[in-house]
Amino acid sequence: MNLGMVTYLWGAKWDLPTLIENCEATGFAGVELRSTHAHGVEVTLSKAERAEVRRRFDDSDVECVGLGSACEFHSQDHGVVRQNVELTREFVTLSHDVGSTGVKVRPNGFVKGEPREKTIERIGRALHECGTFAAELGQEIRVEVHGKGTREPTVIRKILDIADHPQVAACWNSNPGETINGSLQKNFDLLKHKLARTVHIHDLFDANYPYRELFSLLKGVNYEGYCLSESPATSDPLRVMRYYKALWEELIE
Repeated sequence: MNLGMVTYLWGAKWDLPTLIENCEATGFAGVELRSTHAHGVEVTLSKAERAEVRRRFDDSDVECVGLGSACEFHSQDHGVVRQNVELTREFVTLSHDVGSTGVKVRPNGFVKGEPREKTIERIGRALHECGTFAAELGQEIRVEVHGKGTREPTVIRKILDIADHPQVAACWNSNPGETINGSLQKNFDLLKHKLARTVHIHDLFDANYPYRELFSLLKGVNYEGYCLSESPATSDPLRVMRYYKALWEELIE
């Protein structure tokens, strides 16, 4: 396993050179570039600009692990779903062009008044389409375990079963409430066969979430992806990142 970060809070205001420099300085091996943040890696980039992003990562010790979109597919409005599918395709192309390996998408809750199974089916079918396109470019669609109700591992399992595509995988999100009798095992087992190359983690000192067990379970399935921090912002990010890496290394032993 490798340690990295999502440019969500720590790196939201860093341009791309600063982001790479800070990750190198603190031993973070990879980044997921969340859309709309200061790094500027967006679907609007030209061919030359995409090549420059790729060059910067190639010339560094940091891997661009993937792109973090906010694309979602639960809406009852077919036009909205189509817009999100098309935008996902654009992110997949961008991911390929800058040298990363996948795009994070998400369910973001159920539709009020609609049977859950209908919403789940809509999301799954849209993800199958996205996965088919991603396969053409060697990319992965990473379904974040996210959203009110939809973040339940049982729901994500149903979504993935309907998507039924080898390029569509689950991005474990280390959410509260995932333990049963104090253990992650049962919920982890629902998704372990379809884990994405990225796992999101948060404050490692949080005693309410069993990170040591999570890392043990990941090692148990020979996980070789990234654990990406989405921890809260801090006024001293480099110092905190160094401490974070030290704690992560202790917990994965």
